[in-house]
Amino acid sequence: MSTDTFREQPFRRVVWLMPAAFALHIVEENAGGFPVWATNVLGGRFNNVDFAFNNAAFLTILVGLTVWVSKSGSRRASLLIAWSSGNIFWDGLFHVLTTAYFNRYSPGLITSSVLYLPISLVIGTATLRSQALTVKALLGALASGLGILVFVIWYGLFHFAI
Repeated sequence: MSTDTFREQPFRRVVWLMPAAFALHIVEENAGGFPVWATNVLGGRFNNVDFAFNNAAFLTILVGLTVWVSKSGSRRASLLIAWSSGNIFWDGLFHVLTTAYFNRYSPGLITSSVLYLPISLVIGTATLRSQALTVKALLGALASGLGILVFVIWYGLFHFAI
């Protein structure tokens, strides 16, 4: 018998949207040639091996966090899943803004704008409604999601160049 309150159940289910959206996003980025785009348009150095490794690692982490939060509902797990939601939110904005700035399709634009941005809002709302996190903790997770995206771009594309 579940010990979830009625309020916690939707949050524990809705978090599964993130790994599903991320998997579709990987497919779109791969089909669109994201490594070549990142190298040619952003001026970084990114290849298919790095792309596969980075995405496999993050998908594994994301599925693990999703299992953890959906089974335990712990505050730490909720904070980490909100951090992941913040990361995909900023990645969604990255694709929208780079497409607009460079006037060129950023591989991942469709899934990030159609899935990432709305799912991030749904996760944030569910996090607050379930009382898994406070507003302050959720905003901190959103801000740290931006930090991790910047770090991933810095190490993944620019290999820590300053």
